[in-house]
Amino acid sequence: MLRRLPLLPLALASQRLVENLARRHPSLFVRLGDHARKVFLIEPTDIPVSFRLIPSHERPILDVQRHASATHWDARIAGPFAALIGLVHGAFDGDALFFSRDIVIEGDTEAVLALRYAIDDAEIDLVAEIVALFLYPPDHVLEGPLRRLLSVAEWATGIPLSRAGEARGL
Repeated sequence: MLRRLPLLPLALASQRLVENLARRHPSLFVRLGDHARKVFLIEPTDIPVSFRLIPSHERPILDVQRHASATHWDARIAGPFAALIGLVHGAFDGDALFFSRDIVIEGDTEAVLALRYAIDDAEIDLVAEIVALFLYPPDHVLEGPLRRLLSVAEWATGIPLSRAGEARGL
């Protein structure tokens, strides 16, 4: 089904998300230092899109594309969508996923480690970030119902959709 959907809405939302991340978590991008100019290709192996991230703190870019093979990259991270989201939320151990070959890392591994540590330090909660896209300032009244809905979606999909073990404010 995803193969037939237009990428433009996802691309616009992804770019807005990364710009919001830069605004809400500036240390995430600053911490990368020289690696902030690297091109990271993030390839979920079980969905037909990939993401090209350039985490520059001046203007981060997050492109969505269908055919990643034609894309230049400095570092590539590939694996099941659930594993990649779980890494962002700290639900999965990146080393364990790498050594079990659930995720593949190619290219500049130093850049990948810098990105991983920056994300871990920022304690990103993608649900909170997505809510912040639509509600600014974020509406804390919606937090309870959204978290309950989220836990049902996590149970149904097996994908860790929020930061593990935290009741973070939206």
